[in-house]
Amino acid sequence: MEDFWPVLSGCPLFKGIDVEEIKALLGCLGGKKMDVSKGEPVFLEGDAPGLVGVLLSGSVQIVQDDYYGNRSVLSMLSPGEIFGEAFSCAGLDALPVSVIALRDSSLLLVDSRRALDMCSNACRFHSLLIGNLLRELAEKNLAFTKKIRYMSQKTTRDKLMAYLLDQAKERGRGEFVIPFDRQSLADYLGVERSAMSAEIGKLKRAGILDTKASWFCLKQLGQDYKTGHRKK
Repeated sequence: MEDFWPVLSGCPLFKGIDVEEIKALLGCLGGKKMDVSKGEPVFLEGDAPGLVGVLLSGSVQIVQDDYYGNRSVLSMLSPGEIFGEAFSCAGLDALPVSVIALRDSSLLLVDSRRALDMCSNACRFHSLLIGNLLRELAEKNLAFTKKIRYMSQKTTRDKLMAYLLDQAKERGRGEFVIPFDRQSLADYLGVERSAMSAEIGKLKRAGILDTKASWFCLKQLGQDYKTGHRKK
């Protein structure tokens, strides 16, 4: 774990808690390190919830498959981000999603029951951790609200542009790199990759954007997209 203390210090779950306190806290939480190879599951849909994960290195995505095996990407995580907390806190009997490693990854897993229950010492940093966990749950709720807004758009182009415009607004500039490859972006937006690629091609030819792989550059937009309305 020594190599990952900087990651844990920057993790929202441990905000305001110094390294020495984190070390002590991991004992209270029953923290265990886990290594997962690319393509392997961390959790599978149907598993019993109860663990909260912190990504230490690599990359994982949270996915949900429907009855026919069509996959929807709910989110992708980078080192320092946490997952599993909402399902653990909800008291579900089984996970409704899977967590899959996109690259060889290392994770910290902690017992959610220990995280939510104050230890016998009622230590200050455990109180901070519970507050951080609640804040993270609220932020995840806002992120899923954004996803719903993207998917509620009528056309593939509108879904794509709603997402890209939010990315530009968050960064304060028109050039940015998104955390998805093309297939994952299509899965996240709930569209066919071929249809999305066709729309990207049209937008490039119209001079609205330029892109290569996960890099996008939004150029001067028409008044329709500036005001949030698509031309009829």
